[in-house]
Amino acid sequence: MSDVRNVIIIGSGPAGYTAGIYTARANLKPLMFEGIQPGGQLMITTDVENYPGFPEGVEGPHLMELFKKQAERFGTETMTQNVDKVDFSKRPFRVWSEGKEYAAQTIIVATGATAKLIGLESEQKLMGYGVSACATCDGFFFKDKDVCIVGGGDTAMEEANFLTRFAKKVHVIHRRSELRASKIMQQRAMANPKIDFIWNTEVIEVLDPAKKSIEALRLRDTVTGAVTVRPTEGLFVAIGHQPNTKIFEGQLATNDVGYLVTTQTTRTSVDGVFACGDVMDPVWRQAITAAGTGCAAAIDAERWLEAHGDH
Repeated sequence: MSDVRNVIIIGSGPAGYTAGIYTARANLKPLMFEGIQPGGQLMITTDVENYPGFPEGVEGPHLMELFKKQAERFGTETMTQNVDKVDFSKRPFRVWSEGKEYAAQTIIVATGATAKLIGLESEQKLMGYGVSACATCDGFFFKDKDVCIVGGGDTAMEEANFLTRFAKKVHVIHRRSELRASKIMQQRAMANPKIDFIWNTEVIEVLDPAKKSIEALRLRDTVTGAVTVRPTEGLFVAIGHQPNTKIFEGQLATNDVGYLVTTQTTRTSVDGVFACGDVMDPVWRQAITAAGTGCAAAIDAERWLEAHGDH
């Protein structure tokens, strides 16, 4: 086991890198495990136009590169590795990565959440090229376009309504004949003249990856099995998010869908372990809010160390 650190940050993205910037500037000498695919969901976002300070917009991967450089500039040690398991039962807390054990007095969890996707190869290839998992992030790019959205829950209805601010028409595709969304969200969507519904239908292919742009959807009727092709200029997938909390099972308290439970800003159920970003945020899920909670987690960790005389 290596020397005991002041803080280990598990995860990267806007939350993790911001936590790195703040803890490094506080001279806590943080160690960050970025994961084998650093940067979080912004790494599959082509254009970010709602992050302050970039009036012309910025590509998601470039924004994360800048975050990382700033964190490293102040002394954050980054390792492009996953954490395989953790032990938060006693201090110092322990984490394992690639067979090696590390220890720290405090932990900041910033492992994020992953948007649930339909699971199609064509969907993955066109992510950022007409396919999106975040209407709030990308809706602006679909002004006066005819778009589709997949889902039947509250998130899908909320995003469908949001898209009508920009899109010419929004078609909700749902594999069943009724929605799972709450009554009030259903009523709002159904009352919106720019939204219509395509029932008992699933997307089986997004066209056309070869052209690097979306042109149409291949749909299948879940009742009859009939296959049709529907032209569209955009596809939004709104079937939920899965927080990346599997390695914390039995270690940290989560809500009924897996998000880490925090109290008093970023404190988790274990004293000395803090969480920030999408792993604890089922509501906003934006880069700017993730960065804000990353800052909060870093300050919380610094104050915790001061109160316990560990730094």
